[in-house]
Amino acid sequence: MQNFASLQQEWEPLFERFLADQPGSDPGHGLVHVRRVVATASRLCVAEGARGEIVLPSAWLHDCVHVAKDSPERSSASRIAAARAVEFLAAAGYPSDCLPDIRHAIEAHSYSAGIAPLTLEAKIVQDADRLDALGAIGIARCIAVGAALGRPIYQPDDPFCAAREPDDSAASVDHFYTKLLKLADTMQTEAGRREARRRSEFMQGYLDQLRAEIG
Repeated sequence: MQNFASLQQEWEPLFERFLADQPGSDPGHGLVHVRRVVATASRLCVAEGARGEIVLPSAWLHDCVHVAKDSPERSSASRIAAARAVEFLAAAGYPSDCLPDIRHAIEAHSYSAGIAPLTLEAKIVQDADRLDALGAIGIARCIAVGAALGRPIYQPDDPFCAAREPDDSAASVDHFYTKLLKLADTMQTEAGRREARRRSEFMQGYLDQLRAEIG
């Protein structure tokens, strides 16, 4: 297979055009999110010595089918996206021997799917996607998606879930406790773990500042 730079030059324009033609999106899962995941996955791919021919298309196409966060099909979203991605890649003439590993990497990236990544490439794509849910961009995405779903930033009676179970259908800050602050412990690569810890510390600082501001 060609080197990473030539892979990018040949295939990325096709991936981007394909994504632009797909219906649906939300404030946290559009093309800008995908580009960030691709950039992070590319860095991890080089650092870990993984196969770019698997990582690159998997990162580009991991969200190629939009399933709303509050949809009952949400836990199946990554499987649906994987099937659509492999269909597109096969029609575009992508090497057929890569397709099973690409399918797995896309299926396993999702937190809600609960599929363990079995290859280095799947681990990298999962880490890259989860890192985009952390740090400054993670906070912005969380609040933007919550607003689109009609959720408040926090529950005034107990903003930080001190005396209740967190419920991210009730407020965006609850999502920090149901998922986001748990992500660092799920990272699969050493580079991913380091960056996840750094971003999680930033998010905890945000919560501390929010607590100071709202009392």
